[in-house]
Amino acid sequence: MEILKREAKGNLPNHIGLILDGNRRWAKKRNLHINLGHLAGYETLKRVLFYFLELEIKYLSIYSLSEENVKKRSKEELNYIYGLMVKAFEEVINEPKIKEEKVRINFIGKIELVPPEIREKLNHLSELTKDHDRYLINFCVVYDGQEEIVQAVKQILKDKIPPEKIDKKLIKSYLYTKDFPELDYLIRTGMEDGARISGFLLWDASYAEFKFHKEFWPDYNKNMLIEDIKDYLNRKRRLGK
Repeated sequence: MEILKREAKGNLPNHIGLILDGNRRWAKKRNLHINLGHLAGYETLKRVLFYFLELEIKYLSIYSLSEENVKKRSKEELNYIYGLMVKAFEEVINEPKIKEEKVRINFIGKIELVPPEIREKLNHLSELTKDHDRYLINFCVVYDGQEEIVQAVKQILKDKIPPEKIDKKLIKSYLYTKDFPELDYLIRTGMEDGARISGFLLWDASYAEFKFHKEFWPDYNKNMLIEDIKDYLNRKRRLGK
C-alpha cells in the first residue's frame, strides 16, 4: 500500500463508495445456505476496511443494506444480516486502530426502520466515535438515494426556505451526507448483467468515476482494490468541465 500511495502522488480519491453486491449469489453457486454468503461478505468487509485506512482514504461510504432489500428479504434473513452488521461494527470499534487513527463511524438511511434493539446498538457505536475526525466511514442502512433527496426537499419546505435561496449547496446541507464531500470513485461488485448503481448516493455520485466487477463481494480482495485504485489514477476526470 505504501508503494501505491507514493505512485499516486497525492491523487488518491478522497471519497470512495462501495456497493457490496453478490453475497447471496456467491452462496447459491456453492450450494450453501444464503446466510453463509452474508457471513463470507462480512469477513471480506472486515479485511477491506483496513486496506482503505492503510491507503489513507479519508471518506468511505458503504451500501450495507438498501431499503429495497428490507422489503424483499425474509425476516429470518434480515435478522441474520442485522446480527452480522452489529458483530462487524463491534469488532471494528474494538480494533485499536479505530481509536489510534481517529475513525468516525456513521450510519445514514431510514435507521428508524431497523429493529429497536439493533438501532440502539448502531447509535451506541456512532456515539463512541463521534469526536473522531481523521477518517469517516459511512454505513448506508435501509438507504435509498431517491428517498434521501425526497426527504431533503420535504425538510426544505418545512423550513420555508424561499425559492431564490435554494441552490446546490443548500440542498447538500439537507442530505444524509451533508458531512461528506461528493463521491470520487464508486466500486461495485456482483455486476454480471450490466452496470447500475441502484440508487446509491445519487446526488453525490454525479461526477464520480465508476468501477464494476463481475466477481461477487466475498471474492473481493486486496489485489483487486490495488488494481481499482490504479485504474482510477489513470483516468482523466473532467468533473463536468
